[in-house]
Amino acid sequence: MGAGQVLKMGWILLVFCLLGCRGDSAATVVVEFWAMGREGEVAPQLLPEFERRHPGVRVKVQQIPWGAAHEKLLTAYAGDAMPDIFQLGNTWIPEFVALRAVEPLDAWIAGSPDFDLEDYFPGILATNVIAGGLYGAPWYVDTRLLFYRRDLLARAGYDQPPDSWDEWLTAMARLKAQAGADRYAILLPMNEWQLPVILALQRGAELLKDDSRYGNFRSPEFRRAFAFYLALFRQGLAPAVGETQIANLYQEFASAYFSLYISGPWNIGEFTRRLPPAVQDQWSTAPMPGPDARHPGVSLAGGASLAIYRGSPRKPEAWQLLAYLSEPAQQLAFYRLTGDLPARRTAWREGALADMPPTRAFWTQLQALAATPRIPEWERITSKIAQYAEAAIRGALTVDEALAALDRDVDGILEKRRWLLGKSR
Repeated sequence: MGAGQVLKMGWILLVFCLLGCRGDSAATVVVEFWAMGREGEVAPQLLPEFERRHPGVRVKVQQIPWGAAHEKLLTAYAGDAMPDIFQLGNTWIPEFVALRAVEPLDAWIAGSPDFDLEDYFPGILATNVIAGGLYGAPWYVDTRLLFYRRDLLARAGYDQPPDSWDEWLTAMARLKAQAGADRYAILLPMNEWQLPVILALQRGAELLKDDSRYGNFRSPEFRRAFAFYLALFRQGLAPAVGETQIANLYQEFASAYFSLYISGPWNIGEFTRRLPPAVQDQWSTAPMPGPDARHPGVSLAGGASLAIYRGSPRKPEAWQLLAYLSEPAQQLAFYRLTGDLPARRTAWREGALADMPPTRAFWTQLQALAATPRIPEWERITSKIAQYAEAAIRGALTVDEALAALDRDVDGILEKRRWLLGKSR
């Protein structure tokens, strides 16, 4: 074979190679997946098995910082640049449903007999249901309960954490007396809205009224809970400080500046890593006390879910990924990578999480949850709750003045909602 023929055959082989490579690329579907914070960092570790099961699908993960996630998603929606599948905080779901940015999942689930909705914690699943339709699948769960110093509580005369509000108050009074003038029973950062809302939900308060058209914070149930919350500060059981005024939360807990703290599952890992060895076997978790003999008292249904973009041209592949990440085995693997608690009860049983401290208390608490109002305006409302709670703690407003101002501002936030609901009648 002459040199010209060799060169010609070489070009032919190159052309076939290029065509073959281009054909493989065209056959591969790339699914874009946005995940937040630590979740976005570790999500790629779960994907090799998914891509092995689905040879024609590849997943591109983009990690988004939590602080920028909400704005980035809104900007992407406005610019028609949404990912195929994305992580959503549960309280964001109503807003993105209102924008028609989220694909309803009911039909996809109906066509997937292995996708078991009964395996989810009902209170968490409910946060994904808007107007009777399911728009997200819980990826991990979150709620708040008591972190406490076992040794200090025992010294105050309690072998077990308190079950009821009355017992809780008595225990905190003993802890405060034991701690001294410059220390406290419990840390409740004033800039957090969660505890006033938890206490109100435990009292059966309806936070909004008339189909969420108006605030309902002057209701007897909310007022009673709010007064209990304020009493924790006025009796000197909690310091009147914000989160930023605590230099090192874990150091202060270890030094007994406070004995009780209300927080979520992310702090299991933080307490394990940051508390000194002398304190490691002296802390634990417990479900929330209730206002009466019913225990535990309800707490908030939180966490994050997986949602599919309504305008995605790759919905079948996005659903395959959502279903895969929702499998109990993947949720358990995800927990081991992140510490995020699984949304599937099967994953809890397979990982023995329901039997191990400190996750055992979360298993109990997850049976008693309440969802906040599922409306797009809720995020703005929470900032108002924190604002007026802090004003009342500082003595700038009375209980009645704070709640009247809160209702007034919330009614203003809901003005557009009232107008839209009025137009739909």
